[in-house]
Amino acid sequence: MRIKVLGSAAGGGFPQWNCGCSNCSRFRAGSFAGGARTQAQVAVSSSASLWLLLNASPDLRQQLLSNPEFAPADLRSTPIAAIILTSADTDCVLGLLHLREFQPLQIYATDSVRRVLTQENSLFRTLERSSPPVCWNALPLGRPIPIVYLSNSNAAAPLCCRAVPLYGEFPDYVSRELRRTLPKEEAVIAVELTDGGKKFFYAPSLPGLSEGSKAVIGESDVALLDGTFWTDDELRQVRGEGKTAREIGHIPLSGPEGLFEQLEAPRTRRILIHLNNTNPVLDSGSPAHRQVCETGWEVSSDGMEIDL
Repeated sequence: MRIKVLGSAAGGGFPQWNCGCSNCSRFRAGSFAGGARTQAQVAVSSSASLWLLLNASPDLRQQLLSNPEFAPADLRSTPIAAIILTSADTDCVLGLLHLREFQPLQIYATDSVRRVLTQENSLFRTLERSSPPVCWNALPLGRPIPIVYLSNSNAAAPLCCRAVPLYGEFPDYVSRELRRTLPKEEAVIAVELTDGGKKFFYAPSLPGLSEGSKAVIGESDVALLDGTFWTDDELRQVRGEGKTAREIGHIPLSGPEGLFEQLEAPRTRRILIHLNNTNPVLDSGSPAHRQVCETGWEVSSDGMEIDL
């Protein structure tokens, strides 16, 4: 299994276009120890020619054009064979609109996420323009299923996927009426991909950690995990107001009941992704970054590759 981090930042990327925080300001001034980052996006492959996308970030077009592996092999084609959505959050789905150009796609999502995108928001009906149209596949919770690629043979890929419920919230744009009919466990999921005995866990948003999800992470060879905020009150410290990390749906990395304190999985390679532009971990010379490294964790970056 080959894993490519196409983007490693939270919504807005880094630097964020309208942000004057210390990180963004120092980056623009050329005095920041760290590179620019696009919004979180991961691609996975178990073959030389086909790729599976985990979500579809707003920066997807730029990310695909920056990586020659995603170039078309003929007049109109793509090595992207399927897409798995972990939520209906705009940062996870807006990139689907970049893939609307009459290209048949296989999309895996929970029934609730599919309903949100196909019933709540008419904009995503543009995906039906392809011939054949987009094929939506149900993603059951807790049960491994093979990922089927759309091809002439419609053969099952060796990758198996298990959706792990994280009990987050549906996006604010979902109407109150629809929200009342949707099971909360389908709002935000993590993804466990298995190939040849190797396990990869992906959770760019972690609203909470149950004993079950901790166990799944502990069984994984590699886990890319939510690194959005360093502290729970990070936005308030920067802006003077705002919600806490937990109120937004992210476990902070540090502090009591933070991700570092909650998660001990020594056999698992643990890597942070989805880093907010305010997070001090972005600065490779900061005490926060050093603490991450000292605790045995890693910080992902755009272009990072992992082979399992």
